[in-house]
Amino acid sequence: MGQNKRIGPVFYLSATIILLIVIFGALNPSMLETTTAHAQDFISQAFGWYYLIIVFIFVIICLFFIIGPYGKIKLGKDTDKPEFNYITWFALLFSAGMGTGLVFWGAAEPLSHYLIDAPTTTEGSDAAVLDSMSHVYFHWGLHAWGIYAIVAICLAYFKFRLDAPGLISATLSPLMNTRGTTGKIIDVVAIIATVCGVATTLGFGATQINGGLTFMTGIGESFLFQVLIIIVITALFLLSSYTGIHKGIKYLSNTNMLLAAFLLIFVIITGPTLFNLNILTQSFGQYLQTIPEMSFRAAPDNSDLRAWTEDWTIFYWAWWIAWAPYVGTFIARVSRGRTLREFTVGVLLVPSILSFIWFAFLGGTTIHAEQTLNLGLHELATEEMLFGVLTILPFPTIMSILAIILIAVFFITSADSASFVLGMHSTNGSTNPPTRVKMTWGLLLSAIATILLYSGGLQALENTMIVAAFPFSIIMILMVLSLFKALKNEKRKRTSS
Repeated sequence: MGQNKRIGPVFYLSATIILLIVIFGALNPSMLETTTAHAQDFISQAFGWYYLIIVFIFVIICLFFIIGPYGKIKLGKDTDKPEFNYITWFALLFSAGMGTGLVFWGAAEPLSHYLIDAPTTTEGSDAAVLDSMSHVYFHWGLHAWGIYAIVAICLAYFKFRLDAPGLISATLSPLMNTRGTTGKIIDVVAIIATVCGVATTLGFGATQINGGLTFMTGIGESFLFQVLIIIVITALFLLSSYTGIHKGIKYLSNTNMLLAAFLLIFVIITGPTLFNLNILTQSFGQYLQTIPEMSFRAAPDNSDLRAWTEDWTIFYWAWWIAWAPYVGTFIARVSRGRTLREFTVGVLLVPSILSFIWFAFLGGTTIHAEQTLNLGLHELATEEMLFGVLTILPFPTIMSILAIILIAVFFITSADSASFVLGMHSTNGSTNPPTRVKMTWGLLLSAIATILLYSGGLQALENTMIVAAFPFSIIMILMVLSLFKALKNEKRKRTSS
């Protein structure tokens, strides 16, 4: 089948919807921001309990795959071998799954929970330090990667073991007929959620690059400068996308890991190392003890705590769900040949542990600086906090430039990987989608990020993402039910044969 024949209604319909959002946002930015804000408020308030429950269930299912009877099943044929070695595999997982967000929030979120908006304790207290870090681990650890793992397992199992198309809709085939209109609607929903989730991250990246340059040079933050950043980065990731997954994305992901590792090791060595190690140890213990409590904290009788949960936890669960079709597809694509147990351990634990270390040292250094030097870092814009804390460490200018490069490379990798995944989902699951389809999605991703920044800055990005994630969360529940039905069918066939 030729490439042109694989471009069907899903591509044209989803691309048209995104283009209409772009045009609407350009013509009436205030209405777009207001509309998405109202929808976001309704979903967060009315369905916060729903997000808390389903995400916890996803984590439990992942743990079941690690210790349960299905762990030896391969995500592929029994003779398939992994395509990438462990180092490259982990690099691909990490850069696709977190990317710009880790750099954006690495210093800002722990400081915010400690000094500005503590979830359950008094701001600035000793207890707030541990409370802050345990909640950061909660948002960026097992729950986030559990969401990604569920989608990736479903896609990899149906694609590589059952030879189904690499589509979200194909994973629901044991439950319903997905070859007609229903399947196309499911794939369009997945694409819209992906575009909104990735566009949010691209907006964060452009804002932080602008913030870093502003902090270093005083040029000021402006929408036009952020657009210029998006244009430059778009040109770079389209060039990378043109080279394919085995060149551009692979090399960029390895570069990401090297730059992120260098920055982390630098902070470990030059920061308050003993303080950070103690924070990591005790806050990780608190995280393990309070996972059930944090997972179900709906706070019906505490309006402040409920608002905090909606602003942070529900926001993150929606962000990860919106990212899940993209990250899940990408992880599935690079994980063929691994067993279900090996895959789940790798996806759930390794990136989570790396995230804990990242936040403990970047966040711990930021908190320690506020405690001992009183620099007023919490008064900086969120996108400038990382650069603020780098000023107290050696070689601040060099390290700030390195941080900007790291953000840019994460930006390129996320957009590059996303255009590849969107190309797959809009060309009937092709594992090598046509270049012009990837280019189209790359341009639309940048356009939607630009329009959302124009219509209301980061808040508009966050609102749109939460709205887009809700329908896909329902699809994820159906995917889990479908997966278990398929696994039971396979087990029954093996037993009878």
